[in-house]
Amino acid sequence: MKPAGTYGPMDRALHRLAFSALDAQIAVAGIETSLYSDTLSRHPIRNPVFITSLPRAGTTLLLELLSPLPEFATHTYRVMPFVLCPMMWDRLSRPFRRRHEETERAHGDGLSIGFDSPEAFEEVLWLRFWKSHYHPDHIDPWDSTDIDEEFETFLRDHMRKIVSLGDDKDARGEGAMPRYLSKNNANIARLDLLCDMFPDARIVVPIRNPWDHALSMHNQHRRFARLHAEDGFALRYMEWLGHFEFGAAHRPIDISNWRGTDLLFSPDDRGYWLAYWRECYAPVLDTPREQIVLVDYDRLCRAPSESLQRLVDTLNIRAADTLLAGAKQIHPPTRYGGLPTDEERPPLLRCDAIAAALKARAI
Repeated sequence: MKPAGTYGPMDRALHRLAFSALDAQIAVAGIETSLYSDTLSRHPIRNPVFITSLPRAGTTLLLELLSPLPEFATHTYRVMPFVLCPMMWDRLSRPFRRRHEETERAHGDGLSIGFDSPEAFEEVLWLRFWKSHYHPDHIDPWDSTDIDEEFETFLRDHMRKIVSLGDDKDARGEGAMPRYLSKNNANIARLDLLCDMFPDARIVVPIRNPWDHALSMHNQHRRFARLHAEDGFALRYMEWLGHFEFGAAHRPIDISNWRGTDLLFSPDDRGYWLAYWRECYAPVLDTPREQIVLVDYDRLCRAPSESLQRLVDTLNIRAADTLLAGAKQIHPPTRYGGLPTDEERPPLLRCDAIAAALKARAI
């Protein structure tokens, strides 16, 4: 997410207009599909890659590593704020485009972003078509029975549009087809559905040490809570995008109906994020789909070249040298410190057992 302070009054007004008129964007998207039908027909969706996990697990790092490869195309900040009709907006906005300037993103983790940086905008589609899953205090998970032909058609068309916009024919080489790439943390709640919708997909799920992961999420939640208290636009921006991970926008995914039973904490407590970690990752053990690619995030940080080579082999990446060159930008994640309390040790042990079983399956 770009820092709210980088948006001037005109930018903010344009975003408010765009996200208050999503139905109009849907209508324009239908016109767009017809106008660009010949172009879209040349970009079938084959072997897409979906990166998902709870935030702070390494999903952004994996997106940053894969998105520069010529065989992938993904959302960038150029599609904002008319995310649902990206080709029309691309054509209309080109004469007014500003040059690429990078600033540190709002997470305060040292990652810089600009207009051409990849970002997670796919959730806007899910939020628009699956309103019944989004409640004021939680999000319902999806399963294989959640089939909606209208949504699936729209999603596939949208994916083709993103691939078409990102298709660099000179870079990818003759005969190679670009592949759709996305990062969407909320897809952790719809693994079975995605596997059924895209049998040839690979869903990359990084797994991080539970204690470090919980502390990192706790830290980000507090950071965004302060940001949202200071800037209402920053809060609305995250809600428009369906980024309900942290701060005043936080809505947990209720994967195992855990709210109000096991959950006795506030998001301001570390124990909350441990409980959330367990409830989101335990079901992954029961989803033994061949499309799901588990990545040991901690091993990726310790031995990046070896881990990236495994990713090359698993995802059938053609630009292997380019990806492997990215090993040098991988560094150990920030450690927030603090030992678990006596109250936190039992749930942490359960999380550690789940993590160990998942990492044993990792590439």
